[in-house]
Amino acid sequence: MSERDLAQEDARKKVVRAAFDDWAAGRGGPFALLADDVRWTIVGNSPVSRTFESRQDFLDTVIGPFNARMSAPLVPTVRGLYADGAWVVALFDAEATARDGRPYRNTYTWYLRLVEGAIVEGIAFFDTIEFTDLWERVSPA
Repeated sequence: MSERDLAQEDARKKVVRAAFDDWAAGRGGPFALLADDVRWTIVGNSPVSRTFESRQDFLDTVIGPFNARMSAPLVPTVRGLYADGAWVVALFDAEATARDGRPYRNTYTWYLRLVEGAIVEGIAFFDTIEFTDLWERVSPA
């Protein structure tokens, strides 16, 4: 068994932390870190739960239509970041107001595998009932 490289783990956490800080400040976010061939899995039973095999497919199918349902951008609040090897786990709450004026609030856990500062794999857990309600209730702009 190899020894953990705590300096590398800390560096990966800093990359993810900076991306979340940018997202909260409205200056970008973690999706800018996605590799073109990222493998992103949304776990559960929502209209978008599946594995995406590219950055563009994920952004076009999920992130773009999600953001188009909001009257203001989603704002994350990180509860914790944890690293183990190439993986960084982000536990965060996020909220925004949907186009119909109702709040959207959800808690997320993302497992992010980073290689050379890029997210090459992501596994996302969140309340799919809350997400599905928004997705079906609000049409994209």
